[in-house]
Amino acid sequence: MKPRVLVVDDEVGVRRALERGLSAEGMEVVTASDGPTALRVALTGAFDVVLLDIMLPGLSGYRVLQRMRADGVRTPVLMVSAKDGEVDQADGLDLGADGYLVKPFSFVVLVAQVRALLRRGGGARRRLTLGHLVIDRGLREVSWGGHDVSLSPREYAVLDVLASRAGSVVTKDELLRTVWGDEQAATRNAVEVYVGYLRRKLEAVGAGEVVRTIRGHGYIASTPDLDNALGNK
Repeated sequence: MKPRVLVVDDEVGVRRALERGLSAEGMEVVTASDGPTALRVALTGAFDVVLLDIMLPGLSGYRVLQRMRADGVRTPVLMVSAKDGEVDQADGLDLGADGYLVKPFSFVVLVAQVRALLRRGGGARRRLTLGHLVIDRGLREVSWGGHDVSLSPREYAVLDVLASRAGSVVTKDELLRTVWGDEQAATRNAVEVYVGYLRRKLEAVGAGEVVRTIRGHGYIASTPDLDNALGNK
């Protein structure tokens, strides 16, 4: 699946330019324009890299980064800011940033830094969090509110794909390719069946609203808080 990048900047022109450019480089891009939204989205752990501006409405990039690291989110973070002082850069790195890029920057250099972080961040998405639902990808365990959720290997694989794209729609064809290996190995009906199995097990522990059907498009793993942050309906 495509590398997933969260772009956080309060300037709409910067967000759009980075979204277009990184998408053209084969990445899936999610954007946020303020600190509180960025934090809610980043805490899912469902990103490979975060591009994080420092001067943000509501909560600074420094505080977003601090909360991410305090909550155990290991996603590589590249600070992107017009603040070019040595102290500013040192503060970001001390808080757990993996790099610092000063505006205005070369897009070629930014892409090179993102790709370097992608290469180094292999273990970043070991834990995915959606509200009270936690997926430990290292142990292949799922829990809701601290209680284990027992899933078959195929059910777990379906949930893992959906949660790794938290807040975004995943089509049946994408699930077929990722979970079954290719679109010829099973049918779309098999996807519907296993999503049904998964949802019943989640409903049994009170997590029924985490996985939803988006009629005519596919499925989404999300929470009301994440939906609000991303503007999902």
